[in-house]
Amino acid sequence: MRSFEELVAEAESADVGGWGFGWLEGRATEERPPWGYARLLAERLARVGSALDIDTGGGEVVAEAPVLPPTMVVTEGWPPNIERARRLLGARGVRVVPRAEGPLPFPDGAFELVTSRHPVRPDWAEIRRVLQPGGRYVAQHVGPASAFELIECFLGPLTEERKGRDPDRDVAAARRHGLEIVTLQRARCRMEFRDVGAVVWTLRKCVWWVPDFSVARYEGTLRALDASMRTGHPVVAHSSRHLIEARVAADG
Repeated sequence: MRSFEELVAEAESADVGGWGFGWLEGRATEERPPWGYARLLAERLARVGSALDIDTGGGEVVAEAPVLPPTMVVTEGWPPNIERARRLLGARGVRVVPRAEGPLPFPDGAFELVTSRHPVRPDWAEIRRVLQPGGRYVAQHVGPASAFELIECFLGPLTEERKGRDPDRDVAAARRHGLEIVTLQRARCRMEFRDVGAVVWTLRKCVWWVPDFSVARYEGTLRALDASMRTGHPVVAHSSRHLIEARVAADG
């Protein structure tokens, strides 16, 4: 294995834009939830006339769908991802709409289908508003304490934070805003990081995991993880995911 300094320097200079994780190939792994979100999304997009994907990142998941509806819109709040999504999806006629906070910039009942993979914060009132009667919301959300085994290496115990992103709260919120729950599935998936560069790159990409992360600030922790991985012990954590499908009553 290359030196700590070489691995860290490479990870600090690598591109972390978009939602692709190909840079981690051979360096880190993550089990996938059993429902196969990209496949499920592609199936749903092929069956509707209009769809909105919220917090699309660089548009990578939508781009996997071989068939898109005639009206396909995505939103994204981070400028580098907005440009990436336009490059990836523009040629297929997808409208990319910048949006960070506030109401969705679309009329009531504009879409048959609203989707999202790992939304920042689902706005149930707005999701319900832009769905047509009979329309559906299909999304994969990040669940509670996702990757906290790694995050707590840097931040220490996060007792209260572990209670966040509760899928039961998502269900309750969706119902409060007039949506019926069709499906709720949960999964906890093993993650392994095999070198310190993989850890650094991931923390640069997922900036909300350790908000004040820098190599200089956490060099001691990184060196300790590096030493352990060199003995053949990967850093193990578990991602938490839930699939939620909700619908508007046909007479809604």
